[in-house]
Amino acid sequence: MLEKLFHLKANNTNVKTEIVAGLTTFVTMAYIIFVNPSILAEAGMDKGAVFVATCIAAAIGCFIMGFVANYPIALAPGMGLNAFFTYGVVLGMGHTWQAALGAVFLSGIIFLLLSLFKVREWIINAIPRVLKLGIATGIGSFLALIALKNSGIIVAHPATFVSLGNLSEFTPLMSVIGFFVIAALTARGVKGGVLFAILAMTLIGIGFGDIEYAGIMSMPPSLAPTFLQMDLSAALELSMLSVVFAFLFVDLFDTSGTLIAVTQKAKLIDEVGNIPRLGKALSSDSVATLAGAALGTSTTTSYIESAAGVSEGGRTGLTAVCVGVLFLLSIFFAPLAGMIPVYATSGALFYVAILMLFNLQNVDWSDITEAAPVTVVLLFTPLTFSIAHGISLAFITYAFTKLLCGKRDEVSLSVWILTVLFIAKIAFVD
Repeated sequence: MLEKLFHLKANNTNVKTEIVAGLTTFVTMAYIIFVNPSILAEAGMDKGAVFVATCIAAAIGCFIMGFVANYPIALAPGMGLNAFFTYGVVLGMGHTWQAALGAVFLSGIIFLLLSLFKVREWIINAIPRVLKLGIATGIGSFLALIALKNSGIIVAHPATFVSLGNLSEFTPLMSVIGFFVIAALTARGVKGGVLFAILAMTLIGIGFGDIEYAGIMSMPPSLAPTFLQMDLSAALELSMLSVVFAFLFVDLFDTSGTLIAVTQKAKLIDEVGNIPRLGKALSSDSVATLAGAALGTSTTTSYIESAAGVSEGGRTGLTAVCVGVLFLLSIFFAPLAGMIPVYATSGALFYVAILMLFNLQNVDWSDITEAAPVTVVLLFTPLTFSIAHGISLAFITYAFTKLLCGKRDEVSLSVWILTVLFIAKIAFVD
């Protein structure tokens, strides 16, 4: 049955290899089941319900990717998008978390339609590479600011807006130590280093009496507080247009980049460099986002950590299915998730931010028309506390610097259309 479903022999793999690969991928990305509920809880959502929604949404995404697309790519609620959901849309823009879930659901519908009608390739090709790089770095700087703010390393100041916090206090100090532990473990090639560091910092918190021990396992919390709570009518308001677009835009490029990177590493691309069953893989991602929004979590997307499983020999959807099973089993560890302190997750957020900032090395800093939009999105995303504003200003900067510097031929029609829409949004909506 497994051979018929996943074509193991044709992909030069076997059941044991695929299971080991699934375990490896899960361990490297399991931190999301602790980090995601902590972030979305700040938006007013029930932490226990979000924990269950995170696990189930990830499992659904993995199952669809495994059984339908037959790729060793795991899915879960995405980092960066969950931060935008809480700190940008809900706390920053003042929308309800129900409306934010509605925006996630709408972005999933649009993503699915783009995948089914094969419009995705046109969009990907129309958007300049430098803007794709810039958006990733902007999200990275946004995550870094959130990590520093939540941990108390950076605090508000009446004269300078921000200042260095008291690093001798327990929470900032533990956050710094947690990041150093993550950096050390990952640099030494320890698979699951982020997860192990989060658990280690939690144990330290229990040992110092900062966290009350609540147990490890229990029956799953109720999903009722978040299940089918998305507000679609609020998500259709004009003020939410940029939010829906931001969710869609980031998920689109994040998923595409992950698919390209993982399939190339696994040598699953064809002779001309195309990804077989690309439509099925993209549809899997969009359906997972729809399911996640219905359950009560932010955008579900493909994880680059899937490359860890591929490095262990994972070549088929059986790897993704194994990850999905492990996510389902994780719903019984809600008490452990509830004990995870902010200093355990802040180090993980800062680490992910650094990984996203690696994209800066691929920018042509000698060309002002390339450097300017990247700098704008890098700085304005955290300073405006909004991924949507960062994207908008980056497009506007790109279009007009190219025009004024005599490179208008490098600006496509689609970029001009988006630029005009962004200008109208800033002028009449924001």
